[in-house]
Amino acid sequence: MRRWIILAASLVVSGLFLWLALRDVPLTEVLNGIRQADPGWIVLSFIGVFGALGGRAVLWRGLLDKRLTLMQAFHILNITMILNQLPLRAGEVVRTLLTTRYGIPVVTAATSIVVERLLDVVVVVVMLAIGLTRLPDAPPGMAQVAVLFGAAAVIAFVVMVGFARYPQVADRLLIWFEARLPLLKRLNLQKRVDEVLDGLRPLTHARRAAHAILWEIISWSFSLVTFYCLERALGNQNVDLGLMMMLGVSLASFSIAIPVSVAAIGPFEGAVRVAGNAVGMSAVASTTLGFLFHGMTVLSYAFWGVIGLIALGVSFGDVFTQPAEAADKPFEAAP
Repeated sequence: MRRWIILAASLVVSGLFLWLALRDVPLTEVLNGIRQADPGWIVLSFIGVFGALGGRAVLWRGLLDKRLTLMQAFHILNITMILNQLPLRAGEVVRTLLTTRYGIPVVTAATSIVVERLLDVVVVVVMLAIGLTRLPDAPPGMAQVAVLFGAAAVIAFVVMVGFARYPQVADRLLIWFEARLPLLKRLNLQKRVDEVLDGLRPLTHARRAAHAILWEIISWSFSLVTFYCLERALGNQNVDLGLMMMLGVSLASFSIAIPVSVAAIGPFEGAVRVAGNAVGMSAVASTTLGFLFHGMTVLSYAFWGVIGLIALGVSFGDVFTQPAEAADKPFEAAP
């Protein structure tokens, strides 16, 4: 019953956002724009997605202290990306469980994903802040607010890594706040804080932190290149393509955070349209770009995800039965 409720909610959310994205935009014009896209730039965008996935695989492998081969990390990640198109981003659970097949504990795999996601949040916030500072018609003071917002994200992340290095300081601060706000004790914050700090602990080592930050930047750079290639494929020349690239990628990334939707259809396209409106791109052009960008990423994930399933010798049936099997032996490596 719960699955049907989630599915129904996902369809409603995707339908609503899709209606908003296509408001006042004829679908026939969107489809015609996609048909007329330059195939050369489309191929380059596909290579861009591959580069982003490869960079992310190198990043994740480093967070696991290279306990997987690069190809194992690449294939598991790609299976994750295709399954993340399901409601509630089920792929992240599957990634944790697939990793246990190679002798890596569930907790270790899960914390590596936590670190990766926290790094993503910081990078996306910084990209959005940079994009907002470059908007030509931004309201007065927006540039300063955007800079402060981006700087605050970076500083907060550095402080959290510092707490992971010296957890006793975080414990004392939490005790201090709970003594003055007794209501906080009911929230069981100690457990939540410990989980976050455990996830960040790998970044307290300078070499691992440098490796993670470098490959995080590389993977997101490939994502930006992918978006730019698709801008050129559609012949968009009348706006600042660099600014649109920065805002489009960052807002689309935030839209994926909506857990209840069907493959982020609707929120993703709507986010790109919002970015287009901000830079002066026509509604038809930005909506077409949103559909093309989303379609290329999902098709690429499907392509590399299927290759990953074949390479690792697992099926979709194996993937979906693993959670039930792991429930009995959560810390035991799969055979």
